[in-house]
Amino acid sequence: MADTALTAPPRSPLSQVAGRLAAATRTSGGAVRLAELPFLAQLNVRLDAKGTVAEAVGLALDLQLPLQPNTVVRAGELTVLWLGPDEWLLVGPPGTERDLESRIRTAAGDEPVAVTDVSAQRTTLLVAGPRAHDLLAHGCALDLHPRSFGSGRCAQTTLGRTQVIVVARADSRAGFWVLVRSSFAGYLTDWLLDAATEYV
Repeated sequence: MADTALTAPPRSPLSQVAGRLAAATRTSGGAVRLAELPFLAQLNVRLDAKGTVAEAVGLALDLQLPLQPNTVVRAGELTVLWLGPDEWLLVGPPGTERDLESRIRTAAGDEPVAVTDVSAQRTTLLVAGPRAHDLLAHGCALDLHPRSFGSGRCAQTTLGRTQVIVVARADSRAGFWVLVRSSFAGYLTDWLLDAATEYV
């Protein structure tokens, strides 16, 4: 019988361009910082936001699910993004998918809840530095200036004609997360690197 065990460590969608991202960061003189944050745990969660299950799940995760559109709640290493009236994306450290899913399902008990592990569906790009919002503005219609899109904000939008989720980090210096489907990650990275040449 053939051995089907994985013999090589998993590779991130952007492992081959890590050097190019680092080079762009160096040559920009700190104006922009680009990096992949690979293998973050990402769980899509759907449940009744007005029911008791939302509170129970929040308690199990030590946070409150955001109820306002396009908002983010952070607690420790967990980040929860509002995606819709009954939909959230839970982002956590690599390797925590099963534990987080178990905690959510246990807290929900018999109440209806859908939890889908979408960690392999997307990767995350960090776009930071003093010119980060200018760089993203080249291909995004949203006003990403901190006064309009500051800490605690997220949005599903397009960047360089690619569907993404943009998340403003804890403060303006921390920049943005750009969550992109793995199949489009290479294209979007090329787009970002090309747009970043303005700051070289």
